[in-house]
Amino acid sequence: MEVTTLIARIIAIAYLAFAVGLLLNRHHYENLLDELYRNTASTYLSGFLALVFGMLIIHFHNRWQVDWYVLVTLAGWLALIKGVVLIAVPRQVVAFTRRVYRGPVVVGYPWAIGLLGLLFAYVGFVR
Repeated sequence: MEVTTLIARIIAIAYLAFAVGLLLNRHHYENLLDELYRNTASTYLSGFLALVFGMLIIHFHNRWQVDWYVLVTLAGWLALIKGVVLIAVPRQVVAFTRRVYRGPVVVGYPWAIGLLGLLFAYVGFVR
């Protein structure tokens, strides 16, 4: 199996599970986020994991082609950036995330993540 397809499948399953979870259990995820950010070690660990996964994706798949492959590359770079930011300025990330998750953006967020998950599922499993 090609590395791109494997990464797309992993992202698809993760995004779809997260989107369904947010749609079905929004308050659970709000509480989870509050608990995660109350614990500074958890915040650091989240940043570290995002950084590692982002770096792995970029290392094995850094293709800037004009097709669906670039989506996998962008997902890797976004994960890497998220990890660096969470480690470097955790308080600002926590404050920003709390504002977003309490605002109107949270209503559309699971749908956007779900659509991205479906796109990655199509290119990873069907195409």
